[in-house]
Amino acid sequence: MQAISFENVSYSYKQADAEYVRNAVDGVTLDIEEGKFIALLGANGSGKSTLAKLINGLLLPVSGEVKVFGKPTVGDDQNGLFEIRRRVGMVFQNPDNQQIASIVEDDIAFGPENIGIDREEIGRRIDRALKVTDMEAFRYSQVSRLSGGQKQRIAIAGALALEPDILILDESTSMLDPKGRKEVMEVARSLNREKGMTVINITHYMDEAAEADEIYLLKEGKLVKSGTPDEVFSDTATIRECGLELPRPAMLAEKLKAAGIISNVKITSKEELAEEICKSLRKN
Repeated sequence: MQAISFENVSYSYKQADAEYVRNAVDGVTLDIEEGKFIALLGANGSGKSTLAKLINGLLLPVSGEVKVFGKPTVGDDQNGLFEIRRRVGMVFQNPDNQQIASIVEDDIAFGPENIGIDREEIGRRIDRALKVTDMEAFRYSQVSRLSGGQKQRIAIAGALALEPDILILDESTSMLDPKGRKEVMEVARSLNREKGMTVINITHYMDEAAEADEIYLLKEGKLVKSGTPDEVFSDTATIRECGLELPRPAMLAEKLKAAGIISNVKITSKEELAEEICKSLRKN
């Protein structure tokens, strides 16, 4: 089933001088299947965050149509838009900006309370969200005393308490240290693999993107490339035209191929690189 569908979608922001309009998303058509782990890539200003906000109806397209599980985000059915927003959870770059309450369980409860969930069910949802994010021991802790990675886990738990079918991580690891990034991505991958949740990871970290099922690459609001990590990262010219770098294993593979040490450059992980180097050594 298609979780998300964009049909020739455009969205424009008015500039401060109101002299002209910039297309942040420009004629994008794409389909994302339910249960996929997607990486959304592009340089700053390429339209990634705008695309994410179009998915859950925070922004509405100027032209074209966005559908989430078959329901359009634009229309007279306000209950339909409410349902879409319930099914699409978002976690933003700075977890402090999503903090509502000072205590962890109160912070997680905020979303369900505001959509009218009864107190007993809210308690069950808090339990489940804390368990999934491995934060049960911090239920009564002050959010301000948590590490960056722990705060971001609580932000994810708050989104999960709404029981969404789609989780969007909008550069959610960009302010974290390597340990915090690893923690957050482990939670996201677990939700995708074990719960079947559709995950969209907007990131500048190419090594994170290399672990996705599919990659969508944006440049100046247009979708310029999509496919598996191997397919996208093998197109080095397009990656660099978009102002991005290759994953570190792919960069090293490119240099090793140029030196005549290996022959395969469709490499995105350190495991693939190690295997290719071992093959080359065995031949020699």
